[in-house]
Amino acid sequence: MKILVVGSGGREHALAWKLARSSNVSKVFCAPGNAGTARVGENAAVSIADHAALIAFARSRKIDLAVIGPDDALAAGMVDAFQAAGLRAFGPTATAARLESSKSFAKDFMRRHGIPAAVSREFTDSGEAHRYCQGAEYPLVVKADGLALGKGVVIARVPEEASLAIYRSMDAGAFGEAGRRVVIEEFLEGVECSIHALVDGAGYALFPDCRDHKQACDGGTGPNTGGMGAISPSGSVDAALEARIRKEILDRFIVGARADGLDFRGMLFPGLMLTADGPKVLEFNCRWGDPETQVLVRRLESDLAGLLDACIDGTLASREIAWDPRAAACVVLASGGYPGAYKKGEPIRGIDRAEAHRDVVVFHAGTAESSDGLVTNGGRVLGVTALGETLTAAREAAYAAADEIHFANLHRRNDIGAAL
Repeated sequence: MKILVVGSGGREHALAWKLARSSNVSKVFCAPGNAGTARVGENAAVSIADHAALIAFARSRKIDLAVIGPDDALAAGMVDAFQAAGLRAFGPTATAARLESSKSFAKDFMRRHGIPAAVSREFTDSGEAHRYCQGAEYPLVVKADGLALGKGVVIARVPEEASLAIYRSMDAGAFGEAGRRVVIEEFLEGVECSIHALVDGAGYALFPDCRDHKQACDGGTGPNTGGMGAISPSGSVDAALEARIRKEILDRFIVGARADGLDFRGMLFPGLMLTADGPKVLEFNCRWGDPETQVLVRRLESDLAGLLDACIDGTLASREIAWDPRAAACVVLASGGYPGAYKKGEPIRGIDRAEAHRDVVVFHAGTAESSDGLVTNGGRVLGVTALGETLTAAREAAYAAADEIHFANLHRRNDIGAAL
């Protein structure tokens, strides 16, 4: 089969890398892709915003399956467009993807279906939001309602920080329409954990747990990013906790989606806080995580193309999924200044040396080919991903390989997987 992966980040390179290794896949195309996806398939210079052009490309190349990576593409109805054109696409429809594209929609879904989450309120009037924060308990969390590339969440420890977050989102328009409505919720104490489950409309297949590292700097400090690294397993989910996650979150999600007429087929990725009272949902994501995908595909032994097909066809229950028992760690190498302003076009050296290390794969995110060779082309540039018999061994292997890679103003966290 021929597969088209839509997107250009580390997640898409990881998916393309895994799909290209399938005996059932003859060719992988990526649109628009990056320098890494070009090494496992063929890139197509088609914008993810141009549904008609993507559909025309898929027809011209006789694509059997399109795998939609980015959240904004799903929210914009790319799966709907492919389906209307009679083409197979992996991912939820725009209606189902509202569980990620609107936090207020997701909060209402969780309240109605008994899924544990932080207590919250939604605001469309900035004055009302400001007044609410003056009498609230701190810390609290201010979230842009819509998609903001992982940067629309602020943990406010004093009223002034909450007011600034509200002003930037609602009044200054830092996130455009995505920030015209805000969700303000209680701050949950605990340990964060990422859960992924393929959902086929009737049931789900739970993947191993992960942990993302959102803040830009060591010790969980600095601004929120799209993710500076990930580990799997997280080290925090035992059999009893997994049973609670299934019963209180995933089982209720399936029942709730059916009751609401949401035919959810795709990857459900709830971000959880493991509190003293049990697991609570911080947010629903309706796609593969980034950089969680990088560690998950390294551990996945089963054929990914077959799993995606089963998810679309509603036959996941008939599939056995095999996993490598080893741990995985991914260290993101970013451009200096990320998630703020950063420079592009810096030459990259040392990837071949890094991948010469045992059980290491370097996934590309913000890279491009130029007359100078491989150069930086984004905020998150590379994800150095390693396997190890233990989490300590995996993270040590990832950092040893990461030490081989150099580009100007390289920034990374040095504590991925260390704080357990």
